[in-house]
Amino acid sequence: MDNPARSSLTGPHAHFAERRGRILRYPVDVSPWLALPDAPDAQDWDDVASLAGPGVPVTLTAFREPPPDWEIVFHAEGVQLVDASVVAEPDPEAVRLGPADVPEMLDLVARTRPGPFLPRTVEMGAYLGIRRNGALVAMAGERLHPPGWTEISGVCTDESVRGQGLASRLVLAVAHGIRERGETPFLHAAGSNTGAIRLYESLGFRLRRRTQFLSALPPARPAPADTSPGPSLP
Repeated sequence: MDNPARSSLTGPHAHFAERRGRILRYPVDVSPWLALPDAPDAQDWDDVASLAGPGVPVTLTAFREPPPDWEIVFHAEGVQLVDASVVAEPDPEAVRLGPADVPEMLDLVARTRPGPFLPRTVEMGAYLGIRRNGALVAMAGERLHPPGWTEISGVCTDESVRGQGLASRLVLAVAHGIRERGETPFLHAAGSNTGAIRLYESLGFRLRRRTQFLSALPPARPAPADTSPGPSLP
């Protein structure tokens, strides 16, 4: 749980894993998360840079400090919360979302900004939504999947229906599905999002650890020397 992306990619999500050396990542259209070993060395950081590609920021879910020549482009305090006394239950209005719903899901995410959600994120686990007049107005689902645990993520509600408790209902419904598999729900939130943290605590989640969310840009690497032969002299 201290390195949930790596635990996921070496466990239930191993079928997603792209690897270079000891570095693992999800496909770029599934999730931005990249996983380092618990004690990365210089070669590991070189492999991170190679796997990400030139000029591409790296999202670090193991929350490791990058080498000093890396540029930190995003940093935020965060919290990890785990199920302590959640009264999980299915919701009669919630419907299962799938690949055909992705355009609407991406549109809702663009309006509400709950965090990373990409065209294939829906493949990471079960997503539930609530529709009003046919339109998707709220959703929540499953993301990281360390053995025995499943992260609840993508929790968002359209502004037109906020204050109706839809987010809470969906979190409890997703938690119910996780519990039915014999696993434990958990989630992450920005430390500054005190409203969301209070909501999750009121639902029965408790703080497990404080952490950091970090995105960093690898250093520019010099272009390789041109070793091709020059023109022949007469």
